[in-house]
Amino acid sequence: MRSAVIIYNPAAGRFSVKPFIKSVVKTLKTAGWKVDAEATKSGEHTVQLARQAAVEKKEAAFAIGGDGTIGNVVNGLIDSDTALGVLPAGTANVWSAELGMRAFTFGNFWELKRNAKLLANAPCYAVDVGMCNDVSFMMWAGIGLDAMTIHTIEPRIRVEKFFAFTEFTTQTLMQAAQWRGVKLRLWADDVEVEGQYIVAVATNIRHYLGGLSNLSPEAYLNDGLLDMWLFSGSHLGDALRLAYEMMSGTHVNSDMARKITFTSLRIEADSPFLIQTDGEPRGSAQQVEIKVKPGALKMLMPPRGMKLLKR
Repeated sequence: MRSAVIIYNPAAGRFSVKPFIKSVVKTLKTAGWKVDAEATKSGEHTVQLARQAAVEKKEAAFAIGGDGTIGNVVNGLIDSDTALGVLPAGTANVWSAELGMRAFTFGNFWELKRNAKLLANAPCYAVDVGMCNDVSFMMWAGIGLDAMTIHTIEPRIRVEKFFAFTEFTTQTLMQAAQWRGVKLRLWADDVEVEGQYIVAVATNIRHYLGGLSNLSPEAYLNDGLLDMWLFSGSHLGDALRLAYEMMSGTHVNSDMARKITFTSLRIEADSPFLIQTDGEPRGSAQQVEIKVKPGALKMLMPPRGMKLLKR
């Protein structure tokens, strides 16, 4: 019998997923899994639970929560034989949009059980993981305006999540009104770049901006590469133009945007800058090392996620 642990965040999303955990346990048991469920108490505790699952040689850890919860589970599973199963139940759920999965909400609570059935017999694939200094990420590592906004709004209480898009947009505009960008020096494989940027974001996936932007349409989860997007600018008008271009897809040909595909990258600045990974605040630094770890995570892949694999 296959063994697994369900790691769920009772504080994730607009409505607590806790009352529905028993149905997920039952669904997986019916499909032949031996399952325990553990509630998270903090980001660090989430990482610990995932690491314990790897130590105990569980075949899978099913992460129930938002993008931050999933990112913390990844931190605990990286370089292990325990596969990640994503059961989205957060606020933005960009990772689920990437995989083509509908997330749990109180209005469609059945999606949690449906997704559990979907992953119960899903194939397992090795996918890449990004590293930002000592923190792993599945989606992005960002510097600049997005990191500033995330540091301002996180952590959020549940009632704030009902206004997540409005809050994020408002805070971003407020930051952009006074933000003049940051001068960065980058060394990516054999490329050296220097400039003034509003946002610099390394991505392992295609979506960005809460899933509203198809930032890197040619990204794959198992190609051993990351994309660094550099967005030039120094005032609110530039930020608004870039937001429009990212959401319309015209950023790929914009004179204010540059994409650098890399395996290893170093970023330096004259003063500390804020950092975010997978939508979680990660403090500040004057130097960041970002690299890809090819095939470092095993993952249960839903059918619509297969298009993200380069075969």
